[in-house]
Amino acid sequence: MIETSSAAEAVKAISAFGRRLTDNVARVIVGKDEVIRLVLVALLCDGHVLLEDVPGTGKTMLARAVSGSLGCAFKRLQCTPDLLPSDVTGVSVYNQKIGEFQFHEGPAFVNILLADEINRATPRTQSALLEAMGERQITADGITRVLARPFLVLATQNPIEYEGTFPLPEAQMDRFLIKLRLGNPSLEEEKRILRDQQRGHPIEQVRPVAGSEEVVALQRAVWEIHVDDSLVDYIGRVVGATRAHPDLAVGASTRGSLALFRAAQAWAALSGRAYVTPDDVKALAPATLCHRVILKAESELRGRTADQIVGAVLDAVAVPIEEGAGLSSEGDIGEHLPDAPRAAR
Repeated sequence: MIETSSAAEAVKAISAFGRRLTDNVARVIVGKDEVIRLVLVALLCDGHVLLEDVPGTGKTMLARAVSGSLGCAFKRLQCTPDLLPSDVTGVSVYNQKIGEFQFHEGPAFVNILLADEINRATPRTQSALLEAMGERQITADGITRVLARPFLVLATQNPIEYEGTFPLPEAQMDRFLIKLRLGNPSLEEEKRILRDQQRGHPIEQVRPVAGSEEVVALQRAVWEIHVDDSLVDYIGRVVGATRAHPDLAVGASTRGSLALFRAAQAWAALSGRAYVTPDDVKALAPATLCHRVILKAESELRGRTADQIVGAVLDAVAVPIEEGAGLSSEGDIGEHLPDAPRAAR
């Protein structure tokens, strides 16, 4: 297991981990390095990812490539309207040989769970994942069982098909650290995909480049990344501005503030820095906040979107520019790492 005794060591371990994982997953998911990096951010923050895109963009392959690169236990849960909560968490079955009930674990007892087309499951079944995603434990038959670490839920949904679907409730959306869209590849990327899959799929060649113990250690190492008080204030003002925005019925939650704070730490470490900059916060705000806000009905009718509103909030809230905003309180990290870029307002 990796031990990190300082922020500089944490950055070195996390950035090396990020390069290995990104290079490995990029063999399968072509041209989506930033998306892969955001999934790694969620993994390092002990969070979860909602992948929302049209069919055929590689959502399932991304989940399989990440799990294959980590060598962790992986299970796929195909969500359908007849799926029961016990099909997710597990069920107790009476064993006649021993004369007692035995608990059979469901697919949620795993390191990486792919909840495919999660919005096709009923609200009752969707809620079966709430405790697991929020508290890393499952309570069944009055007994609470702790899940193994790491635990990452990668859920997918189709944004354009609504027949036979059940939109995720706000409480469920808030459990996802990040919401992503993969998008279609460019012409050159599509040509490379066609060539790469001419005689087989590259997913079959993916091999582990890291282990679960390393991931758990690096999740703790992220805590060492320095966040200046001015940036803590900046995150608070950005989230607060969503709560006061006239186009929003509900702004981002406190869990959203924590998600942005932690995600900025992981993003900085993957970038090779032991301190967070305003640019890190601005880069992570859309992915961590947009799915947590609720637009007013009249705003939706005017064509406003969550992405537009969060973007406007980032433009309106003043960015901290004080000297030292991106430096460690110990003052020695700048000797080991490149200067932090300064965000322009």
